[in-house]
Order: sequence, then structure tokens, then C-alpha cells
Amino acid sequence: MGVIADHELCRLFGTTSFIPKFSFTSSLSRKFCAGAFDGDKNDSSGFCHLEEPLTSTCSAASDLDSYENENPDQEHFSLRQKFLEKARLDAARVVDVLRKDGPGFDSKKALSELHIRLSGLLVREVLTDILRKVDHENKTRCSKLGYKFFVWSAQQQNFRHTANAYHLIMKIFAECEEFKAMWRLVDEMIENGFPTTARTFNILICTCGEAGLAKKVVERFIKSKTFNYRPFKHSYNAILQGLLAVRQYKLIEWVYQQMLVEEHSPDILTYNVVMCAKYRLGKLDQFYRLLDEMGRSGFSPDFHTYNLLLHVLGKGDKPLAALNLLNHMREVGIDPNVLHFTTLIDGLSRAGNLEACKYFFDEMIKNGCVADVVCYTTMITGYISAGELEKAEAMFEEMTNKGQLPNVFTYNSMIRGFCMAGKFEEACSLLKEMESRGCNPNFVVYSTLVSNLRNAGKLAEAHEVIRQMVEKGQYLHMVSKVKGYRRC
Repeated sequence: MGVIADHELCRLFGTTSFIPKFSFTSSLSRKFCAGAFDGDKNDSSGFCHLEEPLTSTCSAASDLDSYENENPDQEHFSLRQKFLEKARLDAARVVDVLRKDGPGFDSKKALSELHIRLSGLLVREVLTDILRKVDHENKTRCSKLGYKFFVWSAQQQNFRHTANAYHLIMKIFAECEEFKAMWRLVDEMIENGFPTTARTFNILICTCGEAGLAKKVVERFIKSKTFNYRPFKHSYNAILQGLLAVRQYKLIEWVYQQMLVEEHSPDILTYNVVMCAKYRLGKLDQFYRLLDEMGRSGFSPDFHTYNLLLHVLGKGDKPLAALNLLNHMREVGIDPNVLHFTTLIDGLSRAGNLEACKYFFDEMIKNGCVADVVCYTTMITGYISAGELEKAEAMFEEMTNKGQLPNVFTYNSMIRGFCMAGKFEEACSLLKEMESRGCNPNFVVYSTLVSNLRNAGKLAEAHEVIRQMVEKGQYLHMVSKVKGYRRC
């Protein structure tokens, strides 16, 4: 991907202007990004190429709480497996007892009569099982059963809950919308000597839909003396990354200002998160200033910085500049991977430049990157949005032939494409195919198909899809919303 590729791009896109090589100075931000984007305020495609890589450390923080984060050697593997299997069997017995809970049934007594060996792993298995079973109809019951078991296990001799157990019951409360109970649990956790961590913050912030409430959460953690923000450099980075995960961009700006007031120096993670927020808010001048400041402070762009810049260039329909940026990455020792190409392709797709999308997709393959399901789905979604169903079908067939299983977003894009083309039999057939392949349709898939069938006057077919959804017990609380679709 050098000068030859530059000439090829010129031929494809009808331009002879070249973007010269650059260094990471103020010229980079202006030369490569000027006029390149307007911010992605309505990203509903299911692909968050900017946030997901940057928030991956949140997952790492969660893993630190996991009971199984150690890596056992081969010698102890068999013994460990037996221990895991025994815990899972005991957990199933506990869940069976909890299911019987009700008037006249003493669940605590029944649990004690099981004579099980209580462990952190067993508690995790039980609470995880309850969390998986939470739905619209049983929220209250799930929260009560989860907490009842949590309290009972804490009362057993020689047993003490772990931070992970507190986080699991907090997640159950969050899913069940028991927010006051969740906050009481945080207080209890602190009273019992457990520090609140980045994981605690992430669980709490994800439940706060209103910015006002979210700000209260942030203020509490900034002031908290028990906030253990591992694995981050300081508490502000932990909070900024948690806010990015839930797209609280304006609150990120506020936290960053508080960080500066407290005279904490930003690092590369700080700059990446705040730049992403500025980009999403469409504050271009501030984005440029941060990029320049980052360079002046001695920080070179990393994996995530380049990922953000590639999306900016893609959204701005600047394939030549993107090509030079990819070449520059190689020169400084960062090999672009499938994520970088997918991010660029996604941006170009949103700009409507599908020819450039295909060019970079092919270049990615030539350079040894294996296209994954997200990359294929990005290409397919771009073709569908442009009304090029045949190219989307060809890409869909290619991905399956190469062993990449379509996910729910892939199927939704294809179903939408068939509906747009009036091929409703194919759309309904694809719904059955995805189910046969073990890919469960989400509400978006059902509503896409139902609304398009209704709009085409195919009311009987629309009702049949709803009937199938109800039979499978899927999204029963959303049935009225699906039925409410009207002809546009």
C-alpha cells in the first residue's frame, strides 16, 4: 500500500491530489481531519468502532473480579475441573430450591438442608443463573430470590462474600430496576470493607439514564476515599472510560475539566477518551486542539488514536488521506489490523463511498488481515443502505463460505435489504435460517420484518411473524409495540 496504491485510488475516485507524509504535529490534525466529520450522534447500526476498543479495559477490570482469573497449570487441571463441576451441580440444586420459594415454603431452611459446601464459585454460579433469567415479567421475583440467597449465604459460618458477589447482586438489582436497593448494597459493601472499583462504577453508571443522576454518581466516586480504580493510572481515567461506555459525552467533558482543576495530568488514555467525546459532540475545533496538545505533551498516537482518526477520515470521505495514515502507521511500527480497516470502512460507508469501502476491504485481505463478522457486516450494511442488494448478497455468501457465521446485525441488515427490494419471502426465509443456525433474533429483527410487511400491505404475514415470536416466548412485553406499527 504505497504510491502504486495512491495512483489506484486516484483512478478510482477521480482525484489527483496527494496528501504528503506527515509527522504528529499540529499539521496532522488540520491536514488529515479538516472538514472530515460532523460527529456520529445517531449511531444505531450496532457497530461502535470508536467506543468498544477504548472501553475494553472496562472488561479487563471486570475480569479482575472474576473467580476464574487465574491460569491453572496442567497438573491441577483435573482437580479444578471436578471442583467446578461440583459447584455447578450444587448451584443447580440451590436454584431449584429458590424456584419453590413462596407462601408456606421456608427457603432458607431448605437451603440449609442441602448441606452444600458454600464457596465463592457456588455463589457466583447461582447469582449468574438468576441474572440470566431476568426478564420483563419476573423482575421483582428475581431480585427477591437473588437477595434472599445472598443474605442466606452471608449468614453461613466461615463464609464471606467477595467483591464479585456484590457486583453480581448489584447487576441483578440493576436489571430488575431496583435502584434504591442497589445503592444500599454499595453502602453495605463499603461498610464491610470492600473498596468500590471501576467495575462498581460501571455497573452504577450503566443504570443511570438521566444525565443529572449520572453526575451524582460521578461526584460520589470522585470524592470517594474507598474508590480503588485499578487497573487505571488514576480515578479520573476509570470514570472517563466508564462514561464512554454509556455514551455520556457531555459528562466526560465535565469530568475532564474537574481533572484539570485537580491538577492531574492527562495521559494517552485520557486524550483518546476525551477526543472521542469531542468527536461525538461535533466539537471539531476542540478535537483539533486536543490532538495538537497531545503531541506537544510528548504523547505519540497509539492503536486507539489511529482508530479514531481513520473513522474521522472515512466519515469525511478522504480515502487518500486514510491511505497515507495507514502507511504512516506501518512506518512507526503499528500494523493496521482488521479493527482499523473496519473503522475506516464504516466511516466511508456512512459517507456513501462504497467503491472506497471495497478498495480498502480488498487491501485489508491482501495485507494478511482476516475479515471477521463485524467487518463483513459493515460492508453488507453499507451495500443495503445504498440499495445494492446483489452486492450485499454476494458479500453475505462470501462470509459464510469463509466460515464467518453471520450475527444478529448481519441478518437484520439482509432482512431489511430483502424487504426494501420487495422480496418478502426471502426475508421471512432468512428469519428461519438464522434461528436454525442458533442465532436468536432480537427485537430489532422482528420489528424490521413486521413493519416492512405491514407497510407493504402484507398484514397476514406480519401477524404470522408476531405469532411465531409469541410462541417462542420472545419479547412478550414488546408485542404491543410491534403490533402498533402502522403504514407510513
